[in-house]
Amino acid sequence: MTKPTDTDDHGYLFDHEMGRRDFMLDSLAAGGLLASGLSLPARMARAAVPDDEVVRIGYLPITDATALLVAYAKGFFKQEGLKAEAPTLIRGWSPLVEGFSASKFNLVHLLKPIPVWMRYNNNFPVKITAWAHINGSGLVVGRHMDAQRFADLGGSQIAVPYWYSQHNIILQMGLREAGLKPVLKDMNAELAPDEVNLSIMPPPDMAPALASRKIDGYIVAEPFNAAGELLAGAKMLRFTGDIWRNHPCCVVCMNENALETKPEWSQKVTNAVVKAQIYAQQNKAEVAHLLSKDGEGYLPMPANVVKRAMTSYADADYAEPDAIHHPEWDNGRIDFQPYPFPSATRFIVEAMTKTKVGGDTTFLNDLDPDFVANDLVEYRYVERAMKQIRGWENAPGIDMESPFKREEVISL
Repeated sequence: MTKPTDTDDHGYLFDHEMGRRDFMLDSLAAGGLLASGLSLPARMARAAVPDDEVVRIGYLPITDATALLVAYAKGFFKQEGLKAEAPTLIRGWSPLVEGFSASKFNLVHLLKPIPVWMRYNNNFPVKITAWAHINGSGLVVGRHMDAQRFADLGGSQIAVPYWYSQHNIILQMGLREAGLKPVLKDMNAELAPDEVNLSIMPPPDMAPALASRKIDGYIVAEPFNAAGELLAGAKMLRFTGDIWRNHPCCVVCMNENALETKPEWSQKVTNAVVKAQIYAQQNKAEVAHLLSKDGEGYLPMPANVVKRAMTSYADADYAEPDAIHHPEWDNGRIDFQPYPFPSATRFIVEAMTKTKVGGDTTFLNDLDPDFVANDLVEYRYVERAMKQIRGWENAPGIDMESPFKREEVISL
C-alpha cells in the first residue's frame, strides 16, 4: 500500500474542507431536523423556474458529478444547441439542495435518498431524470486497524458522508449481516464489542481524520477513497459495487416544473448527459485527468488520485483485505450508465426504513416503494435519449434483451 508522501496534497485536502456553515447545514439536514420542522424554506419550494433556457449546473467535487462536468467540458450541451454556464462547485449537500431549490441551479446530482426526502418530506417538485453513475464508492479502514472484513469492525468509529446516503445503507447492511450493531453515540462514548459507532463527516475531512486516528474507517464516494489510500495509508475493506452490483449512488435531478413546461429543452439536456456518460465510460483515464486539478480543475485532487479513483480495480491489487469478492461481475471501480432502474428505487426506499439515521424519519412510514419508483423518477426523456444515442449498452450489467429492467443483486 502506498504511504503518504505528498504533504502538498495533504495541505490541499485541508484547504478544501467544507466550511463550518456547510457542515452544520449538512448535519441538520442529515439529522432530520430540517425534515421534522424547518423543512425547505417556503420561498424555495415556491421558487419559479427562470424563463431562460441556460443550463446551470451545481456540483460537489466528487466523481459522482462526472457526467454533468463532462457534458459541459466536452461540449455536449453545445452540440444539442444549448447554452450552459460553467459548473458551480458547492462544498456541501445542503447548500447544493438550497441552490437547486432556489432555482440557482437547474441541473444537479444528488445522493439518491436526498430527492426522496425533498419530495416526500418537503413536497418539493424534484424529479430524478437519470442515474449519474453506478458503483464508485468504498469502505476503507486505517492502517492502524487489523480488519479484514465487516465482522472485524466491532468497537470502531466509522464515518459516513450523510445519513440519507447509499453509503450509510450499504454499511449498515454489512454490519447487520456480520452480527454487529450500528449505533449513533458520542464519539467519546464507550462502545460494546459488537457495536460500531457511526458519525457523519464531510468527505474532505475523512482522510485527515483517518490519518490522525480520530476515526477508524469511512465509507464515501470517490475520489476520497483513493485519496485515503494514497495520502493516508488507508486500506480498502470492500468496494460497494462488489456488495450491490452496479448500484446507483448519485442521480441527476431537475425540477418537475421545467420538465413539464420545457419538454424540448429537457430532452436536449438529457441527451447531453447520456452522451457524457457514454464518453466517460469509454475514456475513464482521459476523463480523470480532465476532472483533476492537473486538467480542468473541477475536482481538488491531482490526476494520479482521480485516475486511481476511476480505474484501479484489479482483483490482485485488493486481495488483502479481500475487497473484491466478485470479479466475475466485471464492473469497474466506477461505471457510467444513465437508466434509473425502478427496481433499485424500490430497494432503496425499503432499505431506508431499516437504516439508522439521526433525527425524525416519520415521513418514511407511509412511503410505498412502487409508488415512489413511478412518481419520483421521470423516465420519458432518458428512454428517448437511449433509443437515439448508442454506446450505453457497453456499460456493465446491461441486458439488451430487456435493457430497462433488471433484478437487484446483493452479496454481503
